[in-house]
Amino acid sequence: MKLIIAEKPSLARNIAAAIGNAKKANGYIVCDGYIVTWAFGHLFSLCDIEDYTGKETVPGAPRKWTMEGLPCYPETFRFALRKGENGLVDDGVRQQFETIKALAHREDVDTVINAGDADREGEIIVRICIMNAFGNNTGSGKLAAGGRQLKRLWLPDQTPETVRSALADLKDEADYENLASEGFARTYIDWLYGVNLTRFATIRTGRLLRVGRVIVPIVKAIYDRDMAIRYFKPEKYFGIVSQEETGGYVVPLTSKLKIPGDEKAKAEAVCARYNAEKAFVTAKKTKKDTLKPGKLYSLSKLQNVLGKKYKMPMEKSLEIVQKLYEQGYLTYPRTNSEYLASAEKDKVKKVLGVVAKLEYDVAFRDDKNIFDDSKIESHSAITPTYIIPDKTKLTPDELTVYSTVMRRFAAVFCKEPCLANRTEITVSVGKLEDFVLKGTVIVQKGWMKYDDATTGEKILPPLEKGDEVNINFKPVEKETTPPKHYTIETLNNYLKNPFREEKAKAAENDAQPAQDEGYGADDAEEYRMILEGLELGTEATRTGIINNAIKSKYIDLKKDVYSILPDGEFLIESLVAMKISMDKHKTSELGRVLKRIFHGEMQIGRGVELAEQQITEVFEGAKAVAAPETDTDFGSVGDVVGKCPVCGKNVVRTFFGYGCTGFRDSGCKFSVNLFICRRAISKANMKLLLETGKTSKITGFTSKNGKSFDAALKLGEDKSRAVFDF
Repeated sequence: MKLIIAEKPSLARNIAAAIGNAKKANGYIVCDGYIVTWAFGHLFSLCDIEDYTGKETVPGAPRKWTMEGLPCYPETFRFALRKGENGLVDDGVRQQFETIKALAHREDVDTVINAGDADREGEIIVRICIMNAFGNNTGSGKLAAGGRQLKRLWLPDQTPETVRSALADLKDEADYENLASEGFARTYIDWLYGVNLTRFATIRTGRLLRVGRVIVPIVKAIYDRDMAIRYFKPEKYFGIVSQEETGGYVVPLTSKLKIPGDEKAKAEAVCARYNAEKAFVTAKKTKKDTLKPGKLYSLSKLQNVLGKKYKMPMEKSLEIVQKLYEQGYLTYPRTNSEYLASAEKDKVKKVLGVVAKLEYDVAFRDDKNIFDDSKIESHSAITPTYIIPDKTKLTPDELTVYSTVMRRFAAVFCKEPCLANRTEITVSVGKLEDFVLKGTVIVQKGWMKYDDATTGEKILPPLEKGDEVNINFKPVEKETTPPKHYTIETLNNYLKNPFREEKAKAAENDAQPAQDEGYGADDAEEYRMILEGLELGTEATRTGIINNAIKSKYIDLKKDVYSILPDGEFLIESLVAMKISMDKHKTSELGRVLKRIFHGEMQIGRGVELAEQQITEVFEGAKAVAAPETDTDFGSVGDVVGKCPVCGKNVVRTFFGYGCTGFRDSGCKFSVNLFICRRAISKANMKLLLETGKTSKITGFTSKNGKSFDAALKLGEDKSRAVFDF
């Protein structure tokens, strides 16, 4: 008998259905020659700090975190059955693992098959079950199964045909060692950051702050953008614009010149100089062109479209596309590629045969812009399978997601090309400036029948070379605009390549939604960065991390627009004050480490060491003594910083700042906020304020206009609060 361990019950049911002759039992299914059982996703999680330090905890009782044992760097990582919020292992989790263990030790089982989802997380979810079933709980990732063969079932989709084909061509589990190593390294590194820095920040601030390798740079990106918007000060300027008619058509001409808003006379003089000239069409070019469809969808690109067009949150779109995958209608969703593997050509031909019967005008095309193995890490783009759902049985949202994937697939393989006439007209105003007008007219829709991509089609006036154009330039008062909030699309694009704007030296407020460059576009640099691990998060994890940030009330999502919340501001400003740097550079650096482990260029232990070095720097930095002007060390909640200038009782660090302990019994109102004008007030400066009535000069306050300034704080007239002393 062969034992198949699936990651989830739904996958186990699909595998059993494909094998046939399935008989259900308690926690498993028996088929012809196979036993199929399952995990519930993660049955195991890494042990907590107390499991390594030996400190006893009472299950279900609240834990009081202390700095004792921090930072914690286990010599050997250990796993334990996953506990619930009450600190206890759920009976269902324990029972299912005991079922897996008993089945694995059955005498008639000669082969154990890992059927985790086809990614690094799915790989280790089942590996950990196998390790623990055979007595290995060291977290080493090494598999031993008591003489049984270990195999891997790798499924790009869950159709019966694919399942049967994969079962007939099982791979050795040893072939996936590097993938497993990457998965274990990611798990260990994220545990080190999350456990150590979350406890450190929470103890220091007195508020639960979730500090993670990826969640912090995501929240910080939204924070930085929203601060740029909040403190943006618009500047007025004059544009030089003509909107005159020629032959019954308005010919819009906008100069590249921008005149400062306080120089109207200069703007009028420029307009007079332009209007003194004649304007003629000096060139006209029209060429026939074949417009290319967009590429097939990666998960991020699909979520971008669904978010922008249908305002569908990433969590919901992933949930739906995952369900459609589990039902056998779509291929594996958590992919970062927009290409198909060359080995899939026959499978694609079969799908196209089914799609053609649905009145789509499609045909197979062998094209490097569709099939490119160099741009696939583990999984190809998301496409329909040969199983077509009954649309009447899909929910409206499920139909939206499925139809979006199907229409793009049909567009890419559409028989009929999309033909257009591209026209470019140059209007010259004397020798002062050339104005270029561009437009596209669709001649044959082709793939646009299926995929409603926009072409920027613009109707141009019927002008010919040599025609005179009427002009009347006027100064038009305008003002600069703030950057735009991150949307599902623009945040996703930033996370996939957080250095794109830096490389292009683009200003922050010029960040634009990434255009679907489409089939045939040169994206080699984009894929190089993805395959090197320079993105923030992965297709498999990004949605969950963003959703955790929303649940933690760090960020908000309304329609498809993200914004920072007060708790998110507190998180980022507190981390800055505590000198905890979790920026995109460090996160992407560790992402690159994970890819080196995947490619066998680095061992897990070395990757863990690099993470430990970064965490050690945080704890060492907390001990460093800074000059009073730059000091941001605000200590921990409960620290006594001095005597109250109003009533003489102790002043302590509170959740929100510094307050007098006399508040409870005498109603003393002395308090100073922890953050003033986005600047943390240190314990050292608070002590100076209480002892001398004035702090040192403090650098780095931010005004309401977004400008940085320096100032001291002094006690106000009634001594119950602090005021600026310039």
